[in-house]
Amino acid sequence: MGHRLADTVAVIVGAGQQPGTTPGNGRATALRFAQEGATCLLVDRDEGGAQETLDLMGEDAGQSSICIADVTDEAACRTVIDTAVDRYGRIDVLHNNVGLSKGDRPTSDLDAETWDRIMDLNLRSMFLMCKHALPVMRAQGSGSIINTSSTSSLSMRPTVAYKTSKGAINTFTQHVAAENAAAGIRANALLPGLIDTPMAIERRAAESGRSREEIRAERDALVPMGFMGSAWHVADAAVFLASRESRYITGVLLPVDGGLLLKRG
Repeated sequence: MGHRLADTVAVIVGAGQQPGTTPGNGRATALRFAQEGATCLLVDRDEGGAQETLDLMGEDAGQSSICIADVTDEAACRTVIDTAVDRYGRIDVLHNNVGLSKGDRPTSDLDAETWDRIMDLNLRSMFLMCKHALPVMRAQGSGSIINTSSTSSLSMRPTVAYKTSKGAINTFTQHVAAENAAAGIRANALLPGLIDTPMAIERRAAESGRSREEIRAERDALVPMGFMGSAWHVADAAVFLASRESRYITGVLLPVDGGLLLKRG
């Protein structure tokens, strides 16, 4: 493989994943980053998931390591950043990739506790990680922040909290980009469309009692390119935003969606 991320230290939040037959976005991105030469701090609240990602890196792992944290807790976010600096001396990339949609409902049916849970994990954790990473990046005079949003943020959806959290992520990313551009720090958001990940497929199969194949076929048919994306498509876009190839790109909302937003308008 190439070494587009040689000498790069990347903090990947949500680098483990729930069980499933396909890789999640966090794991796929961690593996691609390592293949491209990055040293990764794999952050997850589940030690087993993070360790499995590290093991899958094989010889590409280099000095990569895991850090167990619940990023809805501010002290834990501060510890993640401190750990990265202690182990590696710098943070070149912060990739915020945790997300939750489980329990979401139409507005009048959604309970406040579920709203808070989705907002805490999707949005508040991202703010907290950026808050504590930015002073490190500002001192370096460089850094790339990559936030995972969703095409849901720009299209009609049946439920309220996930879409709203992702719309806020877009606005937050643009704010961080503008606020820190003069300091040499870039911030961009990835907007995955319909992606074949455990979070998407396993949850829907469990909740609906339908087969994974049926759910996959239904989702494939919605995409103009004719098939759902994989986590590798998202990971390749993340590599680009982490690398010097995108050094003049900031504040961008980048769909990775096979043309889905063209169809949804």
